[in-house]
Amino acid sequence: MIETAYASSIGKVRKSNQDFVGVFKNRKGIPLAIVCDGMGGHQGGDVASTMAVTHLGHNFITTDFTDANIAHKWLEVQLNSENESILKTADKFPDLNGMGTTVVLAFAFDDDALIAHLGDSHAYSYSEGKFVQLTEDHSLVNELVKMGQITKEQAKHHPQKNIITQALGVSSTIDPEFDNIELGENDIILLCTDGLTNSLSDPQIQQILATKELSLKERCNKLISEANRLGGGDNITVCLVWNKEDESSDR
Repeated sequence: MIETAYASSIGKVRKSNQDFVGVFKNRKGIPLAIVCDGMGGHQGGDVASTMAVTHLGHNFITTDFTDANIAHKWLEVQLNSENESILKTADKFPDLNGMGTTVVLAFAFDDDALIAHLGDSHAYSYSEGKFVQLTEDHSLVNELVKMGQITKEQAKHHPQKNIITQALGVSSTIDPEFDNIELGENDIILLCTDGLTNSLSDPQIQQILATKELSLKERCNKLISEANRLGGGDNITVCLVWNKEDESSDR
């Protein structure tokens, strides 16, 4: 049984929240969780992230597929269409010129999940006590890390940290990354914007996810409150997808 929960915060520094998050189910009950981190323009980031989540979600609820391969093909079309839509909207309204948004999302099927992303919002899995990052940032500093020009520690404080190389609304062409993972019993998928990972380390996030005394929603809220307590320098958004153990099977 899939359970989902999400939360978002403006943080302690920003004047507006340009993140947007949503969870949707199609006609077969398959959930799609989406997290976006908007950027650019006066209210452009708000508009781009809202457009991406609501359009993808609205189109998904009319589908009836239950297979990751079909979801992959459907999503490629949808992301390209949304990229074009954001570009056209930005061209139409001067105040929105330059807007774009990262996107990270997850489809949860019976025993596997499909992850996709553009930008520097992250997806992680928490499975059998192991916390693993599933996505690799589409950013300038990550390219520098891969080329060996800077270390991962230097990347965290690099002055060009916010330069994104892939996102919706940035270019006429996009190259989203996809990842299929096994989804075992009690596994959790975390989707988040960089407002969380800029404040909390992987071990800190893992510790909160492992706290079984907290409900899924409470774990979302705890991640947000800890990120704010440790600075809250950006908008913070988290979404958890839990392949919850079917308690009825034990009866």
